[in-house]
Amino acid sequence: MEEKQEYEMGLPNGVGEKMLAHAFEKFDIKLEQTEFGPKIIGEYDELVKAKEFLENEIKERLKQLQGE
Repeated sequence: MEEKQEYEMGLPNGVGEKMLAHAFEKFDIKLEQTEFGPKIIGEYDELVKAKEFLENEIKERLKQLQGE
């Protein structure tokens, strides 16, 4: 059985707990706390999808705060 390689990605600024919880529900990722801050870990494709999801969530939240 082939072992899948995992990668690490730092969290973008502005990610809230609720956004992160939704990302964990939608994607096969996990959280690891490091001395440099939290990172999400998973296969490359899952991290790309999670990053896009989190960036879109941040953009939507900013629109809400600006009253758009």
